[in-house]
Amino acid sequence: MSNVKPKIAFLGTGGTISYTGRNSLDVWEYMDFGTRLNISDILNQFPEVEEAADVVPINVRQVSSSGIIPDDWLALSKTIQEVDQSHDDIDGIVITHGTATLEETAYFINLTAKTKIPIVMIGAQRPSSGFATDAGSNLLSAIRAAGSKEAAGLGVMVLLNEEIQAAREVTKTSTLRLETFQTPDLGMLGYADPDGKIAIYRRPSRPHTIDTVFDTNYISELPRVDIVPSYAGADGTAIEAFISAGTKAIVVSTLAPGLPASPQMEAIKKALEKNIIVIYSTRAGSGRVLRRQSMIDSGIIAADNLNPQKARVLAMLALTKSTDTEVIQNFFDLY
Repeated sequence: MSNVKPKIAFLGTGGTISYTGRNSLDVWEYMDFGTRLNISDILNQFPEVEEAADVVPINVRQVSSSGIIPDDWLALSKTIQEVDQSHDDIDGIVITHGTATLEETAYFINLTAKTKIPIVMIGAQRPSSGFATDAGSNLLSAIRAAGSKEAAGLGVMVLLNEEIQAAREVTKTSTLRLETFQTPDLGMLGYADPDGKIAIYRRPSRPHTIDTVFDTNYISELPRVDIVPSYAGADGTAIEAFISAGTKAIVVSTLAPGLPASPQMEAIKKALEKNIIVIYSTRAGSGRVLRRQSMIDSGIIAADNLNPQKARVLAMLALTKSTDTEVIQNFFDLY
């Protein structure tokens, strides 16, 4: 049995995992009063993880996840490809990220990273200095997963609380609980257990990474895409505001099973008349939006089972390839 440790590139973008609070009980106001760590500082907080792998720290960004913007997605995707091309001995990549927008970044990277190297994204619900922090456990689990043969071919993974989730379907479900990341309907991919074993029980069926048509080497800017919620009495004010702002597509977070509020329909028609792409997702939290005949006739796209924030990510990438509604619908059916 080989004792050679895997070599893991450790990319940092910030988030809770990169903070220390005023003391061990500061697990809530650390962003206001604490100290931000760079990627090497995080490793120094948890030196034990280097027993599991040779870790190469690479600082990318140091921002909270509420500060992440689409330009950061492009930069991170390109950095991953640079790491892949410049380090031919890297076995896996671990990326730290704030949990608030982690699922969006993970899905973007899942669609654009042109590498076969396993990529694991992690965050933390409590700062690295916090009492009973999950930061060290998440980091160790991610390093073990990224360096394992079991992780090959799974696309981008999200790993917190020893649970391995697929980037496409995972979502944050709780503001504070450690088990916040869940995959509605489909369930996790597997576990990263304390014995070091990476146990995988299902594999993603949708194309990802090297098997998609999206390559950030050929994308300099992402188009504006906005999300509009549906709720009882919602009207077209927000939709019309986004039209005026120059949006290229609007994702409607519809009432389940895929219906906007009736007063929104006039503004949706106006958007379609201006050749703005309209996509129906749902606020329900799980389940597919089915494409009814009226949607086909109007040129409205169904987001499949992507939640609104994931649908926005795919719409932005799809618009770099085509503005044809049927082509974009095919992307939603495929990815």
